[in-house]
Amino acid sequence: MAHIVILGAGTGGMPCAYEMKAELGKKHEVTVVNANEYFQFVPSNPWVAAGWRKRDDITFPIAPYLKKKKINFVHAICSKIDAQNNRLELDNGTTLDYDYLVITTGPRLAFEEVQGSGPAQHTSSICTINHAEKAWEQYQACIENPGPIVVGAMPFASCFGPAYEFAFILDADLRRRKIRHKVPMTFVTSEPYIGHLGLGGVGDSKSMLESDLRNYHIKWITNAKTTKVEANKLFCDELNADGSVAKQHEVNFNFAMMLPAFKGVDAVANVEGLCNPRGFVIVDEHHRNPKYKNIYSAGVCIAIPPCETTPVPTGTPKTGYMIESMVTSIVHNIGAEIAGKQPYQTATWNAICLADMGDTGAAFIALPQIPPRNLAWFKKGKWVHTAKVAFEKYFIRKMKKGTSEPLYEKYILKLMGIGKLN
Repeated sequence: MAHIVILGAGTGGMPCAYEMKAELGKKHEVTVVNANEYFQFVPSNPWVAAGWRKRDDITFPIAPYLKKKKINFVHAICSKIDAQNNRLELDNGTTLDYDYLVITTGPRLAFEEVQGSGPAQHTSSICTINHAEKAWEQYQACIENPGPIVVGAMPFASCFGPAYEFAFILDADLRRRKIRHKVPMTFVTSEPYIGHLGLGGVGDSKSMLESDLRNYHIKWITNAKTTKVEANKLFCDELNADGSVAKQHEVNFNFAMMLPAFKGVDAVANVEGLCNPRGFVIVDEHHRNPKYKNIYSAGVCIAIPPCETTPVPTGTPKTGYMIESMVTSIVHNIGAEIAGKQPYQTATWNAICLADMGDTGAAFIALPQIPPRNLAWFKKGKWVHTAKVAFEKYFIRKMKKGTSEPLYEKYILKLMGIGKLN
């Protein structure tokens, strides 16, 4: 009997557990280790920060749902990975041995890279449910005392979509409250241009998002290297293409939400030979680490090079569809190894995304994710907002049910009128 341990129970880890158990059956053991007792649907965090969702709407306890599928659950933080001896050391003082390890931890939020940033200091975050709830508290203070808002992303950020979503969601919320005219908004981003998204742009994303920012009276600063944040003031250098400073900005705010840089979580980053210098897991085409052949990884925690060099460093995002494809690849490859065969399946490195914009939305497909592409598709409309609301409920319902279906492919591609991406 093989024991497969999945470290992390997020958008990658939970589907991986269900799919792994469905693939391997009763003869093999699957265990999930997670720092939180609950699953959170991270794409809904911008709504939580605007007061449009509550914690109970987008979270549920992990243990009872895994138990129904005969999957073990350990609520603990992994303090060390002993890769040489196939063992995890947990913060509760116990150890857990594995035959195969799947790392789906997501990132560590590197607020320390910009002085004064982060929920413990002067900027909010929507990366976790706890951060989103705190952002909602701070946003309410801004509603009571209207003033400037800053939204954006720090250097080395790699997931820009939620920042755009949150800016437009706040705009819609403020308009509904009839106080938008009292709240100047500025979008500050490390992207070289609006709509870059860490992907070199997708279709007409640059012109369409620039147009929307203008229409909604949101100013922007691109190539922005945020250097520090103080109470009610953000400092950033706007860089030229050669990396020289074109202009220095001091942006006042009553409320600021800046997505941080991502790094690998400490227990993963500390394993010699497992990760790149920023702590992201190095994987081959089968999502297996070249040094430790029984360690696989998927999601935001893996190493993917940036799609291009930019004046301010930006990372490449890993979208839900892409993560889903990675997980499926890992499940089949571990199954093949247990059967005495070689890993054979590779992930589909395509990106599809539904981005809410308050009362409308934007959807894009990038095939493959990193250009040049066979397909680049970017569309806007109220249907996207409706679709994302529906997908939130669909995904959470399916996670509670314990499905091993490819949810993004089944739901979103069908919604877009696309059967399958090849």
